[in-house]
Amino acid sequence: MDKAKLTDIRTQLIDRRWRLERAIDESKEDTRLVSLLQEVDLALDRVANGTYGMCKTCNEPIEEDVLVADPLVCFCLDHLDAEQQRALEHDLKLASRIQAALLPENGLKKGEWRVHYHYEPAGLVSGDYCDLVAFEGDDGGLLFVVGDVSGKGVAASMLMSHLHAVFHSLAAFDLPVNQLVERASRLLCESTMSSHFATLVCGRAGNDGTVEISNAGHLPPLLFHGDEVIRLEATGLPAGVLCKAPYSVRKVSLDRGDRLVLYTDGLSEATSGDLEYGEERISQLALRHAGLSPEELVAAYVEDLNTFTSGSARQDDLTILVIQRAS
Repeated sequence: MDKAKLTDIRTQLIDRRWRLERAIDESKEDTRLVSLLQEVDLALDRVANGTYGMCKTCNEPIEEDVLVADPLVCFCLDHLDAEQQRALEHDLKLASRIQAALLPENGLKKGEWRVHYHYEPAGLVSGDYCDLVAFEGDDGGLLFVVGDVSGKGVAASMLMSHLHAVFHSLAAFDLPVNQLVERASRLLCESTMSSHFATLVCGRAGNDGTVEISNAGHLPPLLFHGDEVIRLEATGLPAGVLCKAPYSVRKVSLDRGDRLVLYTDGLSEATSGDLEYGEERISQLALRHAGLSPEELVAAYVEDLNTFTSGSARQDDLTILVIQRAS
């Protein structure tokens, strides 16, 4: 690894150490954060003694893209012995099952709202985040989140699990949507590397048909109101980029039968040759199938995507979520 990249990683590790110390002080020494701090210190020791980026098993350089995804890694995946490979495969399968268990109930009905989603990792684990929280009571409303964590593989899936815990903890405080995103962003910023962040859309749907949405640098959700398509653009930076980033809220009103479509780039950036699936195709499919239920529309997207890509393997994690106000 060249000196410039090593210096950049050292700077990130120092920054992460400072943020973890602050988070530990605020959380009264959370054991998980203390463990992370110890890992950062070990990584800084490896940088200082010139062994950073070297596999502890084979003493060969670890792939740079692996280090970029997780600067704390100290083993080279290509040189694990058979027993270590089996253990890694077992851990990945377990991580996949745990991640699947974090997904919300599908086909959820809450008051006047009907929700369905499709969640498909490109590999064993995913960096996409899809969540629903139905608040108690008839007027409690529905919280929904769709996001995409930077990076790939296990590091991204761990960050996705972290986001899940953060949002479920904060949801109990019944915060306005923008404050919910601001606090989640701050916690993410303080507990991860500066190169790790997440684009996400967080919204709250009320039984009067109003939806409040805060978009942290994510692809714009599409609101289908009759023959009209309304793009709900980003209202702030991706979560975790800045520890004190402000976010605003956009409020929209859905008539009966109106739908919101949220998705990650596994849909919009899927390719067939030189062609990209794109937002226009997403819009046109929903307009053509205005009478479909959320479950049927999600299925139509998956079928159309498979046709577009000729059934080839996914190159990116895929999440599609449709929210409809019941007719």
